[in-house]
Amino acid sequence: MAHALIVIDMQNDFCPGGALAVADGDEIIGPINAMMADFDAVVLTQDWHPAHHASFADNHPNGEAFSVIDMPYGKQVLWPRHCVIGSEGAAFHRSLDLSRADLVIRKGFRPQIDSYSAFFDNDHRTPTGLAGYLRERQMDAVTFVGLAHDFCVAWSALDAARLGFSVTVVEQATRAIDLDGSKARAQGDMREAGVILR
Repeated sequence: MAHALIVIDMQNDFCPGGALAVADGDEIIGPINAMMADFDAVVLTQDWHPAHHASFADNHPNGEAFSVIDMPYGKQVLWPRHCVIGSEGAAFHRSLDLSRADLVIRKGFRPQIDSYSAFFDNDHRTPTGLAGYLRERQMDAVTFVGLAHDFCVAWSALDAARLGFSVTVVEQATRAIDLDGSKARAQGDMREAGVILR
């Protein structure tokens, strides 16, 4: 069984000092780098938003960061502006080992829809192409690490399980935003979907 490591959004804006920093997000980079040699493929995802993206609170009149609004595809958290295309915040953290990456998947570049999952935009229909890439390389098992545990990692793991992959999340190599109990909810959803948490 060929096995891919999928490293979610290890970017400057999600690490301490960034626009949407996850607490201690940079502490997992060393463990992630050390894991890469154990896998048949390594895929990196990169949040990649145009400046006028609909998920940015400051693009909405009276928009408040971390509030939730209704979008045509469902509920949307309004985020502080982050990972703007070409910005330093969107760049991978300098300590992340890029030399082992077989593929970089950019997500969230469509202005009117957010994309947490490595596999689909938040409409759960528009694919990123990752599933096809993994299948063409006969990768039937995937392990997720990165940021943030309760959003992009969890959504990616749930989609991978729905797509029929064998899915593991290495929780020690993730960190969570934990917005109103979102980490516990994500853990429950992943376990229910058959994702192995270790």
